[in-house]
Amino acid sequence: MGITIVGLGPGDPMLGDEAVSRFLNACAERGIQVEIVSRVGHVDSVLAALDVDINDGLQIVDSDSVAGAYHPPINPDIPALVLNMSSAEVLTSVQQVLLNQYPDHHAVKLVTPTLNVSEMSLSGLIQPGLIFPSALFIPPLLASLTGEIVLPGGVVTGFEGFQATVAHLRAPDGCPWDRKQTHQSLRQNLIEEAYEVVDAIDSGSIDHIREELGDLLMQVVIHAQIATDEGEFRMADIIRAIDTKLKRRHPHVWGSVDVNGDTEQVLANWEEIKAQERADKGERESSLLDGVSKALPALSQGHEYDVRAIRVGFDWPDAAGVLDKINEEIEEVLAAETPDERFHEIGDVLLAIVVWARWLGVHPEDALRAANRRFYDRFTYIERKAREQGRAIQELSLEEMDALWEEIKAHQNNTDKLE
Repeated sequence: MGITIVGLGPGDPMLGDEAVSRFLNACAERGIQVEIVSRVGHVDSVLAALDVDINDGLQIVDSDSVAGAYHPPINPDIPALVLNMSSAEVLTSVQQVLLNQYPDHHAVKLVTPTLNVSEMSLSGLIQPGLIFPSALFIPPLLASLTGEIVLPGGVVTGFEGFQATVAHLRAPDGCPWDRKQTHQSLRQNLIEEAYEVVDAIDSGSIDHIREELGDLLMQVVIHAQIATDEGEFRMADIIRAIDTKLKRRHPHVWGSVDVNGDTEQVLANWEEIKAQERADKGERESSLLDGVSKALPALSQGHEYDVRAIRVGFDWPDAAGVLDKINEEIEEVLAAETPDERFHEIGDVLLAIVVWARWLGVHPEDALRAANRRFYDRFTYIERKAREQGRAIQELSLEEMDALWEEIKAHQNNTDKLE
């Protein structure tokens, strides 16, 4: 005997209703025939109340798909309409996810079932007396950003829009310089931009970090566009590959593996999964050290070699043994008789210091960069003081330079103590 189930709902059931999508999928899996009867959509009435023209571009999403996400499934350059918020709890979840992309002052509009429209900030979305289910209209992100310069071609805030900007640079009507670039010609730019990000992080300036991350992102996107133009791969291939890799290597997040909060177990699992990936590809067995980039700065590379070696127990029993090794290597430097021998032994001293730094919980590359910054600050202080005296730095005696060096050093030390 056949059974007919009739479901009634406001508007077109195929428009922005996650529950209907789940229902249809379940019926398809069970071979159940479903007939959809469309009606004049509630969405049409909502858009009329908002005075929004869908031809200008609009994303329509169900509240469940937003509330259950970690990042909004929304292009911020295009307005969005979130439907079917059935309770304050759902609305709160939607708000928290949206705040991962939009600022708290971003102006949004809430539409009740009776088509009353209220405008408010995203942070002020939760208010007493709201009527559910409600719809939420989210204008483009750029609407809430101030101080932007109006430029030909406009300004974008979404990844897809930025890809379009870079694609335009590489297009026939774009920039001759950008069109000429290759993976190889931009190699040094990529390295330099990565270091600019590191410098920005070290500076502690959030504005600087934001700016330099943008420059680094430009390098990633233009390499992807070059590959697209050459028929090598596309941005979707890059994203799919890294997303797959992350999820495969985090089975404790996207799987059933339990690491009990142990970060060392996470790293051990990571290495095991990488080894299995190599085996699946038919690659030969490689060294633990082969995964360390040859392009790393020498101190960072030495540190990474050391960290990987200790995972299999190749380590000193205590820090005292490392100190003895450093002293031994220094003696060998002093005993070296040729430039080649000194070159070799100095390298051994530096590598032993890298190991000692790890025993002390210090990353050697970070420590040396910090020392370089202190040297820069102190030396430029000496230069500035010389100029204030109307002298060139070369005119200062070594004793005068030492005195100024100690002066700025004492000031830096006192500032560090206050911080």
